Amino acid sequence: MTQGRIVALDVGDVRIGIAVCDEMRLIASPHSVYKRVGFGPDVRHIKALCDTMGTRSVLCGLPRNMDGSVGFQARKVLALAEQLEAAGLHVIYQDERLTTVTAERALIEGGMHREERRGTVDKVAAAVILQQYLDTLRNIDASHIVE
Repeated sequence: MTQGRIVALDVGDVRIGIAVCDEMRLIASPHSVYKRVGFGPDVRHIKALCDTMGTRSVLCGLPRNMDGSVGFQARKVLALAEQLEAAGLHVIYQDERLTTVTAERALIEGGMHREERRGTVDKVAAAVILQQYLDTLRNIDASHIVE
């Protein structure tokens, strides 16, 4: 399996939830929530974070419609991803349908109050997206093992 950190993004109109994984690509952890300013500053912030983490790999949650098609919100993510690629980052996509709902439920079950969740849900959603991707990578690698 390929090693090295991945920075994951849950891109919204106002905020970007950010998560990272460990070097072994086993565990995703919520990192931060970035308040969007515009493509230029957003890309510079993400690139600087990737430089700090020692990676060029960015996983973007792609919010497909429930029928699997690429809709309006997904096109916004693709536009940001295009800018990230132009800045020298390698962008990977992960279907993110229902991840914010999953993150919100986990925070509610953990007893977090509504105001606390507002500042946390985006980075937890990014961690859910990243963990799903890491689990998929492990499953693919495991399927190539010959017994």
